[in-house]
Amino acid sequence: MSMGEGLLTPAQQDVLDQLGAGRDERPVFDAGLCQELRAELEAGLAPVAARLDEGEKVFVNKHDLGRVHGCEELFHLEQEAGFEWSPATARGAVTHKAIELSVTWRGEAAPADLVEEAIARLEAGDANLADWLQTCSEADRAELRVEAGRRLIQFLECWPPLRKQWWPSPETSIRAELCGDRFVLRGKVDLSLGRSEGTTAGKVFVDFKTGGVAAHHRDDLRFYALLETLRRGVPPRLLATSYLDQGRLDQEPVTVDHLYAAAARVIDGVRRIVELGHGSTPVRRAGPACRWCPAIESCPDADVGP
Repeated sequence: MSMGEGLLTPAQQDVLDQLGAGRDERPVFDAGLCQELRAELEAGLAPVAARLDEGEKVFVNKHDLGRVHGCEELFHLEQEAGFEWSPATARGAVTHKAIELSVTWRGEAAPADLVEEAIARLEAGDANLADWLQTCSEADRAELRVEAGRRLIQFLECWPPLRKQWWPSPETSIRAELCGDRFVLRGKVDLSLGRSEGTTAGKVFVDFKTGGVAAHHRDDLRFYALLETLRRGVPPRLLATSYLDQGRLDQEPVTVDHLYAAAARVIDGVRRIVELGHGSTPVRRAGPACRWCPAIESCPDADVGP
């Protein structure tokens, strides 16, 4: 899977051009930014923490925030139903594991081989995904191979080979605990590149998507940038959504204003999550997510499209 600089396709070269930066182009952030953001979050969440039962913890990820800021009814329904693995929900983890293997794989490797090895390694792991992989039907496994293979090929066609010197890290877990660990914010970055030096930002966070552009995609990455700042004291320098089936990047430099906006969104979202968990009536809001809602047939506010 090696590829020389001169053999990059225009799409791959565009990724390098958009994500690369010289040392003198990297932003420097104040060393006290982490403490200021944490204080802002904990002050905003303190009244919410007071409503929690003794020993109650609230776990929040980007999906929760996206849903509760979208349609609260859909968020409520998903919370009641719980999460279930399927080829559609597992394909991201398999693709990211295959991308990770491609970085250090010796010699040529066909995408199908990388996907097969990724599935085998995840199946041998200790996460609940391993349980599903060990018991899923052959039809589900075949669909998973196809879906993950398609996404991996799209990645390999659009992205240059990831060099070890870029510090590539797929599926990077990040989390922050607030208000005496009453609130746990957590996420998993699809791909992290680069590293910070002192207070100079150097990382690039990438989210891989298929389908169209949505406003909340930038919100998702800003949430990750906030968690990274709380975790390491320095935010990433750049956020990028890679739309694989379009072969395009939507990238945004990280600013202090973006981080404070993300903090305000977290405070408001966590407040509504707690209120809904304590019996508040969910608010219906029509939008693109209506197409996945199990209540679409009975919801009077559903956006059923043309």
